[in-house]
Amino acid sequence: MAKTAEEEHPVKAFGWAATDSSGLLSPFKFSRRHEIVGIVTEVGSKVQKCKVGGKVGVGCLVGACDSCNFYVNDLENSCQKVIWTYGFKYHDGTITDGGYSDSMVADQHYVVLIPDSLPLDAGAPLLCAGITVYRPLWYFGLDKPGMNVGIVGLGGLGHLAVKFVKAMGVNVTVISTSISKKKEAIQQLGADSFLVSRDKDHMEVVWFFFFFFG
Repeated sequence: MAKTAEEEHPVKAFGWAATDSSGLLSPFKFSRRHEIVGIVTEVGSKVQKCKVGGKVGVGCLVGACDSCNFYVNDLENSCQKVIWTYGFKYHDGTITDGGYSDSMVADQHYVVLIPDSLPLDAGAPLLCAGITVYRPLWYFGLDKPGMNVGIVGLGGLGHLAVKFVKAMGVNVTVISTSISKKKEAIQQLGADSFLVSRDKDHMEVVWFFFFFFG
C-alpha cells in the first residue's frame, strides 16, 4: 500500500548539540540528534502515558534496566544497562538512530508529553539544554520566588536558564565576559542585573555583597 509523505517521514523536530558531532559519544562525528519531538504513531498495549496523535519528546535515553538503584533514584543515565537514543542496541535487538530516524521506539518512562500549544521546534531544545539548566535549579532548591541566582554565560543554555528562573519568580543576574550581551539579557530576557566577569573590581564588590548579604 502506498504511503503518504507524512507517513513516510513523520512530522517531527530535533535539536543539535555539540556532543552530537564531537566524536565523544560515538567513534564517528555523526550528528544523530538527541533532542527529539514528534507525533506518536503507535503505542503498546500497556502504554497509558501517551496515545496515538499526541505530541511527545524524547531526550538522551530510551531505556534502562528499570530495577537498579540508579533507576529508582531517577539516575537512569548511570544504569549499566542504559540504552541511549543513538548508537545502542534496543530491547528488540535493533540499533537506536536518534532524531534522524523516520520513527523510533521508546519506553514510556522516557517519553515527555509536549503541550499542543508548544511548537515542535520550540520543544526540542528543552530535552537537553533545558533539562541541563532546570535540573540543578530544582535539585538545589533555587526555584523559589524571591531567591537570587546567577547565570554564567548567555549562550544556548544561558538563554533558557534566564527564562526558567524568571518564570519561577527568581531574581537573576547574568554574568558574561562581554558587555555586548547586556542589552539582550536585560531588555529581551528580563534579567534583573548584569555583570561583566572581566571587570575585576566590579566582581569583587559583588562577591562581597553576596557573601555577606546573600
